[in-house]
Amino acid sequence: MVKLVSVTRGFRWSGRVLPQGWLDAIRQLCLFAGAYYAYRIVRGVVDGNVTIAFAHARSIVGFERGLHTFFEPSLQHWAMVQGWIVDVADWAYVNSHFMVTTAFLIWLYFARNEAFYFVRNMFMVAMGLALVGYLVFPAAPPRMLPEWGFADTVSNWVGSGASNTASLLYNPYAAVPSMHVAFALMVAIPAIKLTRLRVLKVLWGIYPLFITFVVLVTGNHFWLDGAAGILVAAISAYTAWAALARARPNAWAWRTAAVEAKATA
Repeated sequence: MVKLVSVTRGFRWSGRVLPQGWLDAIRQLCLFAGAYYAYRIVRGVVDGNVTIAFAHARSIVGFERGLHTFFEPSLQHWAMVQGWIVDVADWAYVNSHFMVTTAFLIWLYFARNEAFYFVRNMFMVAMGLALVGYLVFPAAPPRMLPEWGFADTVSNWVGSGASNTASLLYNPYAAVPSMHVAFALMVAIPAIKLTRLRVLKVLWGIYPLFITFVVLVTGNHFWLDGAAGILVAAISAYTAWAALARARPNAWAWRTAAVEAKATA
């Protein structure tokens, strides 16, 4: 009986720590988990599109060459000569996409809950747009095109089997758009608006540029993939503001009242 009372008290206390209580926290967790696994499952549907994916990748090469902007092999070669640069980029590519994004969303939920739901909606829209892109335009990453001078550096970190074969939850032929770039923008811009320390604003401002450099150096994306990621982030932000926030302004609008109150206090 004593243990039951202790557990009940602990549950009530932890519920007070959560900004909107346990029910809302579980709802957000389930929403992100469901969206994430739906995103990964659909992303992992290959259905014989491997040949098309490589054809699309080569068409991107042709397009960039036509614009005289096919610089990615030279950039990757330069980074590999330096050694440590490509090592840092490989580590960042494998880890930062999940770690930084997850850490930011957790911090946002607890520390700036009034702005969380707008950012959440951006992510939901972005993942939906990405799935459409993956299904309509499957594309192999540059690292799978050694004939154009690319090297597969990421295999040093995840293994050639994981990096080159599709499974239910992973598809290497989903390079367009680059969601590394899209997610980096969707966490960096809100973070810049929500943080007060200048040094943090500068670091967050650099973060999307760093991630763009990482995806290019590791041979996982063309610059055109990154541009598509920027477009996805922009459309998602606009949709969250122009449609979703207007549909439920009291719940889904972008709000920074808590931050502004602290700044003027």
